[in-house]
Amino acid sequence: MSIHSHLLYCLIAFGTALPLVAGAQTTAPAPKVDIPWDWSGVIGTGQSLAIGQLGRPAASTQQAHHNLMLSTGKLPWPIDPADASLEMVPLVEPIGRLAPGYPSSWPENINGETPHAAMADEVTALVKAATGKDFISVHGEVGENGMGIRFLKKNPDKQGLNGHSFEASLVETKAITRLAKAAGKTYGIGAIIVTHGENDAGNAKYEEQLHQLWQDFNTDLPAITGQTQTIQMIVSQQNSSGNRSASALAQWKIGVDFPKEIVCSGPKYQYPAPDGTHLNTEGYRELGEKYGQIYFERVILGKDWQPLQPTKAQHDGKTITVQFHVPVPPLAWETAFDSPHQNVEEWKLGKGFEVSTAGGQRVAITSAEIDGDAVVITCATDAGAGARVSYALFGDRTKMAKPFPGTTHWGLLRDSDPFKGAATGKAQPNYAVAFEMTVP
Repeated sequence: MSIHSHLLYCLIAFGTALPLVAGAQTTAPAPKVDIPWDWSGVIGTGQSLAIGQLGRPAASTQQAHHNLMLSTGKLPWPIDPADASLEMVPLVEPIGRLAPGYPSSWPENINGETPHAAMADEVTALVKAATGKDFISVHGEVGENGMGIRFLKKNPDKQGLNGHSFEASLVETKAITRLAKAAGKTYGIGAIIVTHGENDAGNAKYEEQLHQLWQDFNTDLPAITGQTQTIQMIVSQQNSSGNRSASALAQWKIGVDFPKEIVCSGPKYQYPAPDGTHLNTEGYRELGEKYGQIYFERVILGKDWQPLQPTKAQHDGKTITVQFHVPVPPLAWETAFDSPHQNVEEWKLGKGFEVSTAGGQRVAITSAEIDGDAVVITCATDAGAGARVSYALFGDRTKMAKPFPGTTHWGLLRDSDPFKGAATGKAQPNYAVAFEMTVP
């Protein structure tokens, strides 16, 4: 993104209304930022999308700023965080050592481009555009390909190579804390990013376990860094596994239930996914840019950024009205995507919305129309008491093909956020999360 584009984004993000007249000089007031450390840490965890499955060849092979990562050289697991061969190096992709096969685990767990380099570059670019100052983040990725949350948690299940992701995060943090002190730098961890969920599509306890993971990170990591600042968790919603996926719903709902500590970054159906699940290199970079935007908003600016998500639903005869929190109004329909549910006669006019009776029978939708910050869904019949309205929660038999191969769960609702990524230059409005609500 150009500096001018960043400035324009910042003016909007900071709520500063200044005239943008050709040739006129405008100066935005410097925003209040919170940058407590010289090096700000970000730890990634998850499964195949966390470690860059299909993200080859990597594109972020040169560091545009001064962001860093820990190099483990050729050390095998387990690694002593005091090992003298550990060193800080420029953050590039792949972020760590490539996995020799499947299964794999840190420090040899990476398959291609991850969201990390693009995220780091995005945050630095936004901080520089807003304040003129540098921002250095230190990233690590401890995800394990194909593994459910029971392998990622503290005191995990263990199976062969897998089950030491949480312990790896502690090793990395101890090593980086030591190296930062030796370099005369302060270090703390700003966020955990979670790119996960497909393995837990049927896990009814996923939200509880994800919140416990946040609690354990916030107990064990600050004990190492000495920080008092709470570590934010940013969770990306999975959109490829199962109808009414428990993990997809939990990834949205956990940000509603714990809005200060955890936030859903939104869905991933807007990113290219050649196999219907995993992103390509550009998709991972776009996801990283979205992570970076949210980190900037919530961790650095201290704003209560939330995704495009429903706040309530009302039922009146044949009409269901869903009210939304809209990050950047107005709401709009995405015209570049295929229309979802073209194989489901009842929902083909719903633009991603789905209506079912309390008993689970599909209810035909005749239209879905935007009305301010709401969407009004008109049905052919009254769905009855206890009806369910959902969005992008049921998969099509075929995945989205236009304008790129995507997932099998998607919708058309988005906001009007002007944000464009620094690395890709691609526009990234916020797309509605997958959700389900019961309407009275």
